[in-house]
Amino acid sequence: QVQLVESGGGLVQAGGSLRLSCAASGSIFRFNVMGWHRQAPGKQRELVAAITSGSTNYADSVKGRFTISRDNAKNTVYLQMNSLKPEDTAKYYCNVGLRRGYTGDYWGQGTQVTVSS
Repeated sequence: QVQLVESGGGLVQAGGSLRLSCAASGSIFRFNVMGWHRQAPGKQRELVAAITSGSTNYADSVKGRFTISRDNAKNTVYLQMNSLKPEDTAKYYCNVGLRRGYTGDYWGQGTQVTVSS
């Protein structure tokens, strides 16, 4: 059974930085996609950033501010978030998958990111 352990959320002032981490376990196969989605109150969950073996995908709203990376040896994905804005406030969910595409089948429980103005 795939398990995802997220860490790194918290409260930060606008303009600050946070780094999210997500360690995946439970699969004998290497995950094709690892990424982060977020959901703010009253809004739909949206893709923030995802990374495969050959490409990355970012939401337009975070391009130039967020950087996604992965360590395949550790089965861990990171999201470095810089120049945070109040509108980045949301619960961030780690997402991984074995199939092609930028959204996988497995979800973490989420970590809260709150950006104060």
